[in-house]
Amino acid sequence: MIRVLIVEDTSDIALGVRDYLVQQGCEVRIAVSGEEALPAIREWIPDVVLLDLMLPGMSGYEVLRQIRLQGIEAPVLILSAKSDEMAKIRGFRVGADDYVTKPFSLRELAARVRALGRRVVQPKPTPEVLRFGDIEIRPLARRVLRAGVEIGLRPKEYDLLMALLGHPNEVVSRTFLLAQVWSYEPGVESRTVDWHVAELRRKLADDATAPRLIETVRKAGYRWNGEA
Repeated sequence: MIRVLIVEDTSDIALGVRDYLVQQGCEVRIAVSGEEALPAIREWIPDVVLLDLMLPGMSGYEVLRQIRLQGIEAPVLILSAKSDEMAKIRGFRVGADDYVTKPFSLRELAARVRALGRRVVQPKPTPEVLRFGDIEIRPLARRVLRAGVEIGLRPKEYDLLMALLGHPNEVVSRTFLLAQVWSYEPGVESRTVDWHVAELRRKLADDATAPRLIETVRKAGYRWNGEA
């Protein structure tokens, strides 16, 4: 699984690219600024960085310069509306590995990401137990307990829970969840996610009117707020 960090402040682009890359088997995170991206790169260590040039505050060029000054060798693919030759030359001189101009084909972008990230990726060890207050999750056994009593989650409810856990404190769109959990194609609309979230909340005793774990983000999706 290729780990991709998207550094992009336009949410429609960032979420669209993330959802497509996840469907292609990538693990994806998003940073909306250079100040957010640099610590994420140091701590998460992505295999590929997709970097917009026009960022708030620190420019994409400066982010790239800082990445290379810190000795970080992760491949960087620039995503930019700047299509002139000098912009591309500057990007490559600072340390970019590839350059794609907007608008772009998601299929082509995914192919470039695979090419840049083609190497053996060591799997992360799966924790034996995750705890969120009185909720205990045992991933290796696919078991969930509340206050020491096992909750009977259906397979898709468990998969939905793990998909949300994979992006803690991030907004996860319904499109992403439909693709990740149900393997739906982009563009498919369904209330399946909402129904399963409601049932998952009921079993986790997570009050929908004041949720402590699964928050509804209006017109965007859901966010897992629990701290392990």
